[in-house]
Order: sequence, then structure tokens, then C-alpha cells
Amino acid sequence: MTLPNPHPVPMPLFLLLLLLTFSCQRQPPARQANSYASADACAACHSQIAQSYRATGMARAFSAAGPEGMRALLERHQPFYHAASDSYFTILERNGQFVQRRHQLDAQGRTTNEFERQIDFVMGSGNHARTFIHRKPSGDLVELPLGWYAENGGGFAMSPGYDQRDHPGFRRAISTECLFCHNGYPEEETGKLASGIGCQRCHGPGQAHVTAASTGKKLEEIRQAIFNPKHLTQERQVEVCLQCHLESTSRALPYAIRRFNRQPFSYRPQEPLTDFIVHFDFPAGQGPRDHFEIAHHGYRLQQSRCFLESEGKMTCTTCHDPHAVRRGAKAFNSSCAGCHTQVARHAGKPEAQGDCAGCHMPKRRTDDVVHVVMTDHRIQRRPGGNLLAPREETHEDAASAYRGPVTLSPVSKTLQGSTRELYVATAQVYQAANLAEGIRALEAAIAKHQPREPEFYHQLAEAHYRQGNRTGAEQWYRAALARDANYPPGLRNLGATLVELGRAEEAVRLLEPLTQDPIAQINLGRAYLEGGRPTEAIAALQRAIALDDGAPEAWNNLGRAQAQLNRAQEAEFSWREALRRRPAYAEAHSNLGNLLNRSNRWPEARVHFAQALRDPKYAPARFNYGTALAERGEMREAERYLREATQLDGALVEAHLNLGSLYLTSNRAGEAIAPLETAVRLRPGLGKALLSLGIAYAETGRVAEARGYFQQAAQSSDMQIRGAAAQALQQLP
Repeated sequence: MTLPNPHPVPMPLFLLLLLLTFSCQRQPPARQANSYASADACAACHSQIAQSYRATGMARAFSAAGPEGMRALLERHQPFYHAASDSYFTILERNGQFVQRRHQLDAQGRTTNEFERQIDFVMGSGNHARTFIHRKPSGDLVELPLGWYAENGGGFAMSPGYDQRDHPGFRRAISTECLFCHNGYPEEETGKLASGIGCQRCHGPGQAHVTAASTGKKLEEIRQAIFNPKHLTQERQVEVCLQCHLESTSRALPYAIRRFNRQPFSYRPQEPLTDFIVHFDFPAGQGPRDHFEIAHHGYRLQQSRCFLESEGKMTCTTCHDPHAVRRGAKAFNSSCAGCHTQVARHAGKPEAQGDCAGCHMPKRRTDDVVHVVMTDHRIQRRPGGNLLAPREETHEDAASAYRGPVTLSPVSKTLQGSTRELYVATAQVYQAANLAEGIRALEAAIAKHQPREPEFYHQLAEAHYRQGNRTGAEQWYRAALARDANYPPGLRNLGATLVELGRAEEAVRLLEPLTQDPIAQINLGRAYLEGGRPTEAIAALQRAIALDDGAPEAWNNLGRAQAQLNRAQEAEFSWREALRRRPAYAEAHSNLGNLLNRSNRWPEARVHFAQALRDPKYAPARFNYGTALAERGEMREAERYLREATQLDGALVEAHLNLGSLYLTSNRAGEAIAPLETAVRLRPGLGKALLSLGIAYAETGRVAEARGYFQQAAQSSDMQIRGAAAQALQQLP
């Protein structure tokens, strides 16, 4: 039996598309220069406030990874074993610098898949958690897998979303939205990151105020030169806090979309929040029930009767002083007593222990960050249940993610007209919650209002892509580029889509100029591979690696290109590098298994095939392993895996062909007909399938059908197939 050579089936290009919240926005022009003062300027006049503010969680929300703070965390640190990914994580100090390292052990106990990144920043105050951040040479930030949590005196565990076998590893991007709520404004000229949230986040640009104070202006003029949120209405005061403390959910919905004409750090507290960002929520009665998440302070507070019935009196600062920390069991009783005159009498009862918040705003374990316990800001009479019970981290997939309408949050109720219509329609498709209805609504809104921003068109293209409509995706990617010919996500994703449409040369022309974009270079490498140009693919993928050597997709595709040129040793190195960055990468395991099998290293190949097969949805691993088993004569097992491949991916032509060929070799010609017919239907001119199907029909006595397929196979471009088909025609009765 001759089976088609096993080969790596390309990973879905959607993995390279930018489909995440906030990721498809342009960077508009920088905010007005010199309007913001130095982060330290305020302390010169407001020393007492500055001193008390330094103790708050906001002030400590982001910092450089300095030796003193890091060493304090590492006092109790031991190598952390993560069972789901079978990996060990360690934080090490080297000459005053700190690195986070991951390694695994093979079957013989030898260290393998070592990988590390320097820790440059720490995100989080430490009141609840700390996340470690690496800054790439490009300046982009990535989250590291191991985090620190304050519970039980402090200890290490996986970062949120990482407690799974194939986690994001050392490559999860820290977006500008993460920085917006953990940091002050970057410096205009240098881009240097501030240490924590600064005064100007709530008081607006302060340079005019500093200038007025330092040049002897009158007190009233100095005060008028800075914004004070206390002069706003209750609703607007709360909005200043909600810029960071409102998140209806951290799961796919979306909870918010920053206005496409705004850059990340352009919000000023003087303006309505909806002018900067539009918030969304689940419809009433839909979505998770009584969910409680780590950024739910404002979201839960607004569900409280105290807040709703305060007639505009209650704000976040009713209980919290933004300039100082209030702690202790009775710290907030005076706030409650402002409305509840019976508090003083009740607080004296033994069961109350003098703590209003302890009973009515208890601490709960958050749903999305399972190692964190926080105060639930939904004020309730008698919260029930075991609110601190440990829980396992849950991960969304296509089956479990919310699918339904997305509604406008009450915080964004002032949104009107075309803006409201466009953003509400966009929210339906932004994270695929309501695709079919959203596509119709967004197409109608775009046709009606013809927005200038390319992001609306791009989101519509993404929605069509998610639905499998590549032609529709191409149409709307091009519409986005018609509004901005240099829009990077549009160029990258249109190029990727053209490759899937079989138009690799068009993709090459589109992607070649994007030499400083690592994702575009990965997609360009794919386009070269699909166009049969492995040498050019290697050059593009090496450029991608030079820009971002942490991308496992670049290393995997580099291995594919090298394998096409029979550079087996280089291909093996590249696939092992891909696995060093992503140990559970099924495609790289499958590709490496193929190479090792062809190199007569079957025991090692089988180990990598076994790893690839741990991905329950990855059909090519089953195809490649089944093909390898068939070549070794292990027909029963080969049939099992080839069948699984065809069931997981009905369009995988080679799997149908090899399954049919296996049946022919096993004298089961009748069973061979169905998979071979499928292969011919999927790829009508495939000579091997036509020839094999002719043989299957001939062996089952259906001579007329056999003759037809032999005649088609005789037109094949493959000389061996033409010869075999001609010989078969001569032998037919």
C-alpha cells in the first residue's frame, strides 16, 4: 500500500488574527503635549496627601521589579509545580535582576523545554495579588505564567487563565487597557512607564496648576487651574472611579469598547465617561447568575439598594478616601451611620462585633481570579452561602461561552443617535456573543451612517471570518482599508484571509511591505509556504523571530519551510524551539513526530505523537499518527486514528484518502468506496484518490464506475498515476 506522505496541516489562520477586545484599534495622535505635570510634582505642595496616598493600592498598582520588593516575595518561594501543564516554575535572582523560568522533566527525569524571561515590572499592589511582567525589546509587555497571591500569608500560583495544560505561557500581551487601570500616564517623549496610578488620573492634566502655583498666582487662580471631582454631580463623580472600577465581566461579551477615535490614555475626568468608552452588560436575567469578579466594585455597588435609593447622595467616596487607606473592622461604620441612624445601637450587639461591612459587604472569592478574596460591594441584608470556598478555575470555550444579545450598560445610557447604533451593533460581534444578528445590525448601521473609522468595517470583517465566510471577510477588510490604507490589523488579517482563499501571491504583495510587524511576517511566511516558496518563507519567518522570538507559530512554520527543503536537522531544531515556548503545542509535536518517524526514531516519534493527541480537537495529529501506524503495518490502530481525523475534520482530504487506501490494503474494498468518494468530492482532480476509487469499484465488480475513474486518473499530471491508470484500463473485462 502506498499512502500519501504525512505532512503538517496548517494551523488555522484565525489564531493569528487579532480578534481580542481592544486589539484592533489604531493609535490616534498623541494627547496634547506638556498638559500633564511630572508624577512627582504634586508632592511639593501636597506633601501630607502625597504621603498618605503612597500607601493606597492605586499608588502601588504598578512598579519596577526592584530587588527589595522582589526579595521580600521570594522569602517563601519554592519551585512551583503546575500539574495541568506538567511544568515547574521558578523565580531566580541574577546580579540584581530577576527571571521567571519554566522547565519540564522527560520520562528519564532529564530537564527539557527550559525557557525563561526577565521580570521587568510587577503589576498589582499586593493587597490581593501581583502579576509579573516582561518587557520585550520592542517595548511590548507580556504577562508571565507564575503569579503571587496574598491569601494565606502569601504564595505563588498560576496567573489568572493559566491553570490549564495549553496555557498562554510567556506570550500573553499586556494591553494598553491593562496599563490604563494599573498605571499613570507614560511620559510623552520617552514612553517611560509611571509607577502606579497618579494624581492626574482623577484630577486631570496638572501642568497648568503646577505652573500657576510656582509662579505666584492667586489662590483662586491656582485652584481653578486643576479639576476637582467633588464639584461634579453624583453620577459624574462615580464615573471618575468607574473608568477603572467597572467591569460587567472579564469573560467574552465585551464589557466595554473604547471609542475608536480615542487613544488609551486620552480620557480626562472632566468629560463624560461615555465620550471615551462605551460599556455593555448581559441582558436582565441572562448571563452568569450572581457572578462576582475581581473588577466588580462599581458594578456590584450599583446593584445595591443603598446606592439606588440614595437619591444621588451615595458615591464611592462616601466610604472611601481616595487619598488614604481606611482599614479595620469599624472603619466604615460612620459612613453607614450617615443614613442608618440605628447603626450605633446595632453595632453594640455581640453578634455584630461593631462591623457593618463585615456582615453586609462580606469578602468573597472571585469567580475569575480564584486565588483572590475581595470585598463584595453589593450591599445586601444577609448574603448567604460559603463565600470563601475554594474553587477551580474555569475556562471558556466555544460550547460554554455566553451566546446571546449584548445590551448597553446604564453607565452609557447617554449614548445617542448614530454612535449608539454603531457601537451597540459592534458589541454584538466584538467577541462573537451574537454573531448572526450582530452582522445584520452592523451591516445596516454602516450602510446608514457610513462611519469614517475603519474599526467598524474591520469588526464586521472579523465577524464574517468567525462564521467561516472568508469572501465576506475579504470584502469588509478591504472596506476598512479604504478608510485607512495603512490600518495594520486590516493589512495583516486580509493577507491571512487571502492565503485561506488560495490566493497566496496576492497575500504576498500585501504583506511584504510590513517588515516591522511580526504577525504580518508570520502570515507572509505562511503565504510563501502555500505558494511553494519555502526559501522566501524562511526569510520572512526569521524576520518575525528577530522581532519577537517568543512566538511559537513562527518557529513551527520555520520548521515546516526547512522540512520542505529537506533540511531535517534545522527543522527539528525549529520545532523543538516552538515547543520550548509552548510545550503543549499540538501541531509542533505532530510535525516533530513525523520528522522523527521518517528518521527511523520511532520510539521518540511516538512520544511526540502522544503529546499531540492530547489535544482532543486536533485532527492532523490523528491523521499523521494513523498514517505512520499504517506504514508500520499496525492497521487496526491506524484505522482508529484515521477515522477520528475524518470525524474531527471532514475536509481533511488526505485522511479520507488514507483511510480508503487502508481498507483496500486490508481487502475491504467495499468499505473503501465511501472515504475515497469523499476525497474525490473534496478535491476532484486528486489522481491518487481517482485511481484508488477505480480499484475499489473494480474489486467490487462495478466495472463501469471503475472505468470512469481510471479514465480520469489517466489524465493526472503524475506520471506514475497515469501509467497505473492506463494499465488498469487494459485489465478491465
